[in-house]
Amino acid sequence: MKTSVLICDYSYHYKAFNHNMKGELQTYLFRLQTEGSCKVYVQDEEFTMTSGDLLLLKPGDDYHLVVAEPHKEGRLSSGDYYLFCEGSWIDQWWKRIQRPTVNRIGLDDKLVSLWRNILLEQRRGPLEENQELKDALLRGLCLYIDRAISESLQTDRSVSSTLKLKRFIEEHATVTFKLEEAARYAGLSLSRAVRLFKEHYGKTMIQYAIEIRLNVALERMKYSEMTLEHIAETCGFASYSYFHRVFRAHFGMSPLEYLKSQSHPSFDMEHV
Repeated sequence: MKTSVLICDYSYHYKAFNHNMKGELQTYLFRLQTEGSCKVYVQDEEFTMTSGDLLLLKPGDDYHLVVAEPHKEGRLSSGDYYLFCEGSWIDQWWKRIQRPTVNRIGLDDKLVSLWRNILLEQRRGPLEENQELKDALLRGLCLYIDRAISESLQTDRSVSSTLKLKRFIEEHATVTFKLEEAARYAGLSLSRAVRLFKEHYGKTMIQYAIEIRLNVALERMKYSEMTLEHIAETCGFASYSYFHRVFRAHFGMSPLEYLKSQSHPSFDMEHV
């Protein structure tokens, strides 16, 4: 099963703009609003799109985009990533679940990064070696869209907030961050963030951050030539002595002993 990226680009409007594809949409269209706002009409239904809104359309849909002059004094702006695609894999993916036409998923860094990578590969032209990479990136984008939609549809505010905490920790675990920053990102007080995370995941935010740091450290120990001191530093540990202590407590051996154990099958990776 294949996919095909037909057009992938970024558009920015600072003047009134009107684009009508009534009855003309022949492929799938994904559109992520990144700034400003606009009106979208799909099958005669009106949607106001603002930053973080994702539009998903299928072949045969009517599509009308309007970027209108503001009613009051203000700067007109509308920016978005857009992508036209098709293919048998996309057909099957589309049929898996029902997705809203407009999804308020927010500007997730990972999703935007996938979109940018597709855009950059598309600009490289129709090189044969690009096709497989674009196919993989597009599939990844579709699967990540489903995750983002699933998280955005959480009606329980506490679940949604803890997902934001988890995402923040995953993105910042290898650098120094404060728990207050994670709580602020999730729109919570520090005490509530600490309590909710422990209730939902059975571990503290610090414990989860350490697990991620250790997993990253293991990968770098196995597949890089970095020194243990450099690995500790780049994985978010304040010092090598702290990394050494945490590693031994978690795995029952020092980082150096772990490196030596790699030539022996007795090390139990289930404890990683």
